[in-house]
Amino acid sequence: MPDGTTTPVRLFPGPESAPVVVIVPGLGIPAAFYDRFAKSLVEHGFCAATCELRGQGDSRPRPSASSTFGYQELVSVDLPAMFEVVRERFDESTPYLLGHSIGGQLGVMYAARIRGRLGGLILVASGSPYYRGFPGARSPGMLLGSTAISVTASAAAFWPGDRLDVGGFGPQSRVTISDWSRFARSGRIEPAGADIDYEDRIARLKLPVLSISIEGDDLAPRSSSTNLLSKLSGSDVTTWHQPEQLGHSGWIRTPDSTVERIATWIRDRQ
Repeated sequence: MPDGTTTPVRLFPGPESAPVVVIVPGLGIPAAFYDRFAKSLVEHGFCAATCELRGQGDSRPRPSASSTFGYQELVSVDLPAMFEVVRERFDESTPYLLGHSIGGQLGVMYAARIRGRLGGLILVASGSPYYRGFPGARSPGMLLGSTAISVTASAAAFWPGDRLDVGGFGPQSRVTISDWSRFARSGRIEPAGADIDYEDRIARLKLPVLSISIEGDDLAPRSSSTNLLSKLSGSDVTTWHQPEQLGHSGWIRTPDSTVERIATWIRDRQ
């Protein structure tokens, strides 16, 4: 990256010119955790690639008090660079972006920036963190919790997720945490340093979207997914609820039924 950050892209070749599913992880989840899922995609006749969020997994350096990147840098600098690697390797393949959790939020933003250069968006266990999208007592808890996390990150100059294991985020830039917290409080995607109106661009995006919610997922319940999808008012949205009790991340290591649903959806669009 321009600032010297090194971020690997893991490539999983499948049949020549087959669609390539590019996986963008959730916070605190290294790209290697998705290897089994990527290999299952290859077994179903696709190519796959996994991106590494800046400072996670094998990306260096780790977030620290000097880190100033947030949602804006991740979607305007990092994802374009990683997709360039994917397009160089799979130059005849149509890319589909699969975003998990915050990776889905970033995927929606990236798609809005580049418009028509994706075959579609796949959102798995991904929703808006807006507190009103969480049921019962979880709603005020999300509001208070997101505020407290943001205040802590600002005071420490970064989110010390290696010492405070709240949400499983891992160490993160204070700007990323501030962007997430603002989204959780307001329900709007308005990252620091934004160079476009993301809400407007996302509403005007016309793209096939598959949203998969997961039974037992307390971090991205169906109401949270619905809130994120409401922003994609111009897109062709398909929803599916994974009935297996796999929670927020269990589907990654028990991939077959989820991959089968994704494979069917992509093939229906070819």
